[in-house]
Amino acid sequence: MSISVPPTQAPAGRPRLGVSSCLLGERVRFDSGHKRDGFVHGDLARFVEFVPRCPEVAIGLGTPREPIHLVRTGSAIGARGVRSGREAGERLAAYGRDQAADLGDLCGYVFKSKSPSCGLERVPVYGENGRKTGDQTRGLYAEQITRALPWLPVEEEGRLHDPGLRDSFLIRVFTLHRLAAVAPGGEAAPGDLVEFHTRHKYLVLAHDVDAYRRLGRLVAGAGREPRAALFVDYRDGLMAALSSPARIPRHVNVLQHLIGYLRGRLDPDDRAELLARVEEFRAGRLPWIAVRTLLRHHFRRYPDPFVNRQVYLEPYPDELAATWPGPARA
Repeated sequence: MSISVPPTQAPAGRPRLGVSSCLLGERVRFDSGHKRDGFVHGDLARFVEFVPRCPEVAIGLGTPREPIHLVRTGSAIGARGVRSGREAGERLAAYGRDQAADLGDLCGYVFKSKSPSCGLERVPVYGENGRKTGDQTRGLYAEQITRALPWLPVEEEGRLHDPGLRDSFLIRVFTLHRLAAVAPGGEAAPGDLVEFHTRHKYLVLAHDVDAYRRLGRLVAGAGREPRAALFVDYRDGLMAALSSPARIPRHVNVLQHLIGYLRGRLDPDDRAELLARVEEFRAGRLPWIAVRTLLRHHFRRYPDPFVNRQVYLEPYPDELAATWPGPARA
């Protein structure tokens, strides 16, 4: 069962996510088809507000349409119709720049893989002779979005079926949403930022100990720089920290710290069971969510005000979690 966040801590609304329209089942593909993704269109849609975009339709290519591919001309990469050679690259890039300026309030973006406009990686590049060059790059629209919004959590739909990659993406999406809730207009009051940083202590420590300390110094200096600048510095540092894999040894260290708050409260059998579950997690036989669920159970029985404020116990809705293997071992 999912632990409830107290009403005073729950951010209003849902995270807003950009998404390639075809992943929601919209028939915007070159062949008038779609690429509906079960997780994106199903489970994820229950917890986020999607902002769908199809850049190729948006620039007037129409549906159905001639497919395009990326073409290298000298040092530049553009997009052309595969039969007509009609140029579309400049329009796609311009649309990406325009959308980046309008979508700065997003908490994440799910792109269609392998698309010459939306792919995040491994999009093939062709030569002017129509043959693959062997090079691979990012789609032209996605390139503009990620360049203008480098802090934004982004993923391709296929990678979200990998448990570790899904976990990393969702942690960043929902953390960014919580941060936005305490910084309306991009400015956080010093006290609100201190509270936010405190609630995210163990989540950040599981990813990057040094980053947690750097962020702590930023928070400690709140009030000495403009609030808007502080928010940007903190947001960028936080997203960078959470982009680092939360590996099993770091999780175990955090779990052991949290178990310390139950010292003297659990009976010997419950404590032995909890420690055994942590060891199973360390060995890769049990998912992180299973250990967190057991911890939440014990902290409901023996509440601790500090621990129950920790986002680590539920960084995003449990219903969105994928199955094991989970975090990296090393």
